Amino acid sequence: MKRAGVAFFVAVPAVATAAYFLVPADSAEPVAKPSVSAAREEAKDRAEEERAEDDKVIAGLPAGLAAPEKKELAQRIVASAHQSTLSWRTLYGSIEDLEDGRGYTAGIAGFCTGTHDLLALVERYTDTHPDNGLARYLPALREVDGTDSHEGLDPGFTAAWKAEAKLPAFRRAQDEHRDRVSFDPAVRLAKLDGLGTLGQFVYYDALIFHGPDAGPEGFYGLRERALRVADTPAEGGSEKAYLDAFLDIRRTAMATERMDTSRVDTAQRRFLHEGNLRLETPLEWAVYGDTYKVP
Repeated sequence: MKRAGVAFFVAVPAVATAAYFLVPADSAEPVAKPSVSAAREEAKDRAEEERAEDDKVIAGLPAGLAAPEKKELAQRIVASAHQSTLSWRTLYGSIEDLEDGRGYTAGIAGFCTGTHDLLALVERYTDTHPDNGLARYLPALREVDGTDSHEGLDPGFTAAWKAEAKLPAFRRAQDEHRDRVSFDPAVRLAKLDGLGTLGQFVYYDALIFHGPDAGPEGFYGLRERALRVADTPAEGGSEKAYLDAFLDIRRTAMATERMDTSRVDTAQRRFLHEGNLRLETPLEWAVYGDTYKVP
């Protein structure tokens, strides 16, 4: 079962803006075609039907990475790559510019001021907590979105982030945003692609790192390129061969931007070559030259 990532949603406007009328050669009367709103409703109905079918498929599958102990393990592996620690719960208040072109990187999932996810988090949090200490930085966050600029954020934003992260409400907001934007979509799509727990983690880490972008360097773009190289297990392909192809493509994308690729080379690739498709412990891996173990 091939899933086209976000391509379906990109295609909808093209359908909706088609011509409204067709005039036959032997008639002066136009023949009405579906309106824009009707086309959109039809597309929406198709999407809802497909999602319902997907829900049935997923309901019959093992929990995989969504199992509490596996989800905990996933956060620890991600934290080793983001902040060189296994104690991911200590990262709610973390914030620094890693000089990777993404501005400030902050929180438990590496939300970035330059890649929209941090802005989206603060906007959503402000909807329910309008008097929070980060709300006054929203105009500046909108201005720097898509850049590595700190304009309007320095010198107070980092201190405001750390202060807000001491509050249970903002910690919950980070958890929920991570799950809504990265964890849940990655696990869902990996399951539909026929991938086990390791493959679900591979998607999750890539979605966190590259963002939910359909462009060539975004997660969905990387997946589309992998689909052209190897079949997913859902399509009858080898799980190992497909994950190898996906990791190859991801590594190339990271290396092109001169990013450290150890989270792929000496962590995920190591698990794959060991045949640990269920991501079973004990685990040992290395990131940035540091070795980590989970008994």
